[in-house]
Amino acid sequence: MAQSLNGGQEDGQTPGSFQILYEDNHLLGVVKPVNIPVQEDATGDADLLTLLKEDIKRRYDKPGNVYMGLVHRLDRPVGGAMVFAKTSKAASRLSESVRSRSFRKGYLTVVHGRLPAEHGRLRNILLKNAKTNTVTVVREGTPGGKEAILDYTVLGSTEGLSLVKVDLLTGRSHQIRVQLAHAGCPLYGDQKYGASVNKPGQQIALWSSLVGFPHPVTKQEVELISLPPRQYPWDLWSTELQERAIR
Repeated sequence: MAQSLNGGQEDGQTPGSFQILYEDNHLLGVVKPVNIPVQEDATGDADLLTLLKEDIKRRYDKPGNVYMGLVHRLDRPVGGAMVFAKTSKAASRLSESVRSRSFRKGYLTVVHGRLPAEHGRLRNILLKNAKTNTVTVVREGTPGGKEAILDYTVLGSTEGLSLVKVDLLTGRSHQIRVQLAHAGCPLYGDQKYGASVNKPGQQIALWSSLVGFPHPVTKQEVELISLPPRQYPWDLWSTELQERAIR
């Protein structure tokens, strides 16, 4: 059962309140609320990293600066499970897990249309434009292009939408959003890569449902699991189906 930090709501949607999924002396796993940046950006809005540092300082009455290592990221509009390192040693070992691909990242998403198969792998070369913060699929050999690979499973389809489980094998910027849009199935609510089929103001339906990794000290496998909020379009499918898919 997720422990609540700062009396956060169970859906994890209120900025400044969070669900704790896991905590010990080395790690802090939380549910990132939607529409909050992971770290400080040009908007100056409150960011998750700073808020968590402030909370640790307050809860444990820590003097001075609090260390909190950022190991992986989620796009600002995306919510779900994240892990942070509470020591530099844990941060270094988790970063090595990311490099060695023993750090697992699973997502649930709702897309427009249907993918060509129930199960599949998408491999593309992606190129990021830092000035516009957009990513495009490019030809192999394009300077600056990076390989992006994901596996997907279609869990169900209704009302022209599909619930899809995604396992990331690489961690490129906007990877899931770009690859699925390129496959003809843009994410529900994605204004950047699916503007032609989404309405302004719709919340993107992409959720970090699982983060798995060997504990940086004990080496035991840790799994952080989070389910999307029970609201449209997620509620077109049962909680039981989503939970079975994650596990």
